[in-house]
Amino acid sequence: MTRSKSQSAGLSRRTLLKATGAAGLAASSGVLASQIYSPAIAGPLPKVRLAWTEVAACHSPLGFGVAKGFYAKHDLDVELFYQGASGQTLIQALATSKADVGAGLIGDWLKPLEQGFDVKLFVGSHGGCQRLLASKASGVTDIAGVKGKTIASYDVVSPPKVAFQVTLAKAGIDPENDVTWKVVPFDLVGAAVNRGDADIAAHLDPWAYSIEKKFDLVKIADTQTGVYEGHVCCVLGANGPFLNANKDALRRLAQANIEVHDYVAAHPDELAKWYLDTLKPAGLTLAELTEILGSFVLHNHPIGQPLVEQIRQTAEDLKLVKVLDPGTDPKALAERVTVNLLA
Repeated sequence: MTRSKSQSAGLSRRTLLKATGAAGLAASSGVLASQIYSPAIAGPLPKVRLAWTEVAACHSPLGFGVAKGFYAKHDLDVELFYQGASGQTLIQALATSKADVGAGLIGDWLKPLEQGFDVKLFVGSHGGCQRLLASKASGVTDIAGVKGKTIASYDVVSPPKVAFQVTLAKAGIDPENDVTWKVVPFDLVGAAVNRGDADIAAHLDPWAYSIEKKFDLVKIADTQTGVYEGHVCCVLGANGPFLNANKDALRRLAQANIEVHDYVAAHPDELAKWYLDTLKPAGLTLAELTEILGSFVLHNHPIGQPLVEQIRQTAEDLKLVKVLDPGTDPKALAERVTVNLLA
């Protein structure tokens, strides 16, 4: 999706509360309509600028939560900031103080945090938003069959590539030498597999779901099952200065985050309808979005010590595939880069 800098920075709570299906964020038309939620409050609410990727299916509960008043109910004015579509742009948004809090994959957070980036992770959002998909022509039906094959992804260090390198390594397959990784443009991952340039696609939802259906691919792994059973994949992090000055606001943000994710886990149809009307993802129907969002583990949102343990496990995985330094202590790293808002 392409949008100007001014459009990106201006996705406020008020904008989302007033957006209708006819004037969704993806269209960026600027036409506003009836207000969805108007909390009865005395005085201004504490503002939190939350970085998100608006078209990512796994981030849609954040926009839904703003639009439906989940954060306002916890006395917060959450302003959404479109940070781009990668972990690098998320880190930049926080480092340059364009956002106070960001939602991102643990795999994107941990390397900068290992290197001293001043952010603390404080609550999980969900598990599962990446798929490993094989063409039927490849004959691959399980992880064992991946050995010797070519896998397409959209970046040399894309989150799906890193995630499934862990899957391969734990299955006894060398993720660098036993397979070939092929970098292709983001929108052409599925097409590359379909025309035989690669055997397997590693991609994010909702795009992974779309190419699975479009090209009749076979799902051989995801980040919900197998080695990722019970793992959280996306968490919220706050930059250090904002955290130090706003711990109570972040505690309430964590509570609201848990509440909205629990709600949409039980009502994926409502989330899908909001997503379709407001963000207008290309080529996806309401039924398809409901299926995608209903498949996520939206009730997996650890906080406190359970989050520390999840970060430790992921740090061990990233050491296994040489993303983190060999000398890094996963337990010490997890304890250093998290904050327990329940303490």
